[in-house]
Amino acid sequence: MKTATATLAYSPTRQPRPRLAGWYSAAWGIALMVALPVLAVFYLALFPDENIWAHLASTVLPVYVITTLELIIGVALLSILAGVGSAWLVTMYSFPGKRLFEWALLLPFAVPAYVIAYVYTDLLEFAGPVQGALRALFGWQSARDYWFPEIRSLGGAILMLSLVLYPYIYLLTRAAFLEQSVSLRDASRLLGCNAWQSFYRVSLPIARPAIAVGVSLVAMETINDFGTVDYFAVKSLTAGIYDTWLNMANLGGAAQIASLMLVFVVMLITLERMARAQQRHFHSADRFSTLEPSRLQGAGALAASVFCLLPVLCGFIVPFALLSWYASSYLDQLWSEDFLSYASHSFTLSLSAAVLSIALAVVLAYAKRLYSERRALLFAVRFSSLGYAMPGAVLALGVIIPLAAFDNAVDDFMRRTFDMSTGLLLSGTTFAIIFAYVVRFLAVSNGAVDSSLSKVTPSMDMASRSLGQSASGTLLKVHLPLIRGGLMTALLVVFVDCMKELPATLILRPFNYDTLATFVYQFASDEMLERSALAALLIVLVGVLPVILLSRSITASRRQSEA
Repeated sequence: MKTATATLAYSPTRQPRPRLAGWYSAAWGIALMVALPVLAVFYLALFPDENIWAHLASTVLPVYVITTLELIIGVALLSILAGVGSAWLVTMYSFPGKRLFEWALLLPFAVPAYVIAYVYTDLLEFAGPVQGALRALFGWQSARDYWFPEIRSLGGAILMLSLVLYPYIYLLTRAAFLEQSVSLRDASRLLGCNAWQSFYRVSLPIARPAIAVGVSLVAMETINDFGTVDYFAVKSLTAGIYDTWLNMANLGGAAQIASLMLVFVVMLITLERMARAQQRHFHSADRFSTLEPSRLQGAGALAASVFCLLPVLCGFIVPFALLSWYASSYLDQLWSEDFLSYASHSFTLSLSAAVLSIALAVVLAYAKRLYSERRALLFAVRFSSLGYAMPGAVLALGVIIPLAAFDNAVDDFMRRTFDMSTGLLLSGTTFAIIFAYVVRFLAVSNGAVDSSLSKVTPSMDMASRSLGQSASGTLLKVHLPLIRGGLMTALLVVFVDCMKELPATLILRPFNYDTLATFVYQFASDEMLERSALAALLIVLVGVLPVILLSRSITASRRQSEA
């Protein structure tokens, strides 16, 4: 009886601290690594070499702020319309194509915003096929003869970003709708609510926390975007950082704008948490009861199919078809040593960052498991996720400041001591890009690893330690084999995110070192989308992999819950 009692009282957190101190220190070290870029940005903003804040505030800064707010609001509204509307339709109704739309509505996830911006500019500009066909059809001679919306505008940027960001809201909202109690909706119908009233008064308020999370993610991705706003000449805060740093040669001014962007991010996170405050909903016993969707017929079925088709058509099918056509038409010119070199750079950087990110995430998740009672460590683990909230341009700025300071200090010491120059050891190398990738996407890998590790019962730790294994041996021989699926999922998602990342890559890459993302940006910006079509198509195809994984995961989860 005493032995059984001792076993039940066992907890990984009650092990002798000296043997586990390494995990505690490592977790804090990772948190400080993430904090370094943030602290560097704020330090340079407060103590710039040349303070131009007053000049920025009186000239371009109000335009940057107002434009960014308009961009966020516009993208959020369109994304809510497409994401919530399509999630409700595929969850509650049966109509032609529903099974296809359930996963196809996630496909625009695979297309980077800057790629879709280049595609639609090529299609809709004055010299493009759409306006050319209209002029030929109606006999128009010039732009003075007709009106056509300008794609390179704030409205165009809002539309392009919405087409690829609405899946955030669709994914979270659909999951929320699936988890809602069937009896609540049935009760609302018995009390006289029609389908719209049931949605507006019952389902939508319950799903509001999930929608709030999705909107906050959409807003942060909107702030992070650089390729679209730069190509469309939209004066956002991200474009302002790039312009102030590289065109005005004022790093301090760029840091000040970056600090303002971080304030925006903090406000978004705060608003998201406020939106979820006081929201408490407890699922009833019929939470996973099979939901019988209502069958739509006639005009209703057609409207539902068209509503779900439009985001998929505009957000994935059209860009994918055009890129495929360009790539096949110019394949003999595009398949070259340069292209293979750019692809190799992208795959090497992304894979290196993904592997390193997974390794650090394992350290964080396992330290949290060992020290679950330590609030300080839990804070460190949460803080390590801050990098994902940092826009790429801000992160690049935060990375280059300490790395350049280190390089300059080492070079100065070597010059004074040995009369030799070491040059750039960290900044201006691939190390800077990988470091930025790891800081930005550590939250993604940590979330996946921590979720998988939390499903491993503590009795496995007890059995392993009773057999003489150390904490490290338990992790290597017990936990890692059990969470292998979660590790591979996290590796794939981080790899794809790194492949698509543009702002940080564009700023931190070494001279004459291009990736697929920077290659597409350069040629598309020079109105040569055909030359970059193969590279853009490869980025999209790689991005399809996690979309398929997400769709299969949702379907499997729902089936298991119902079973």
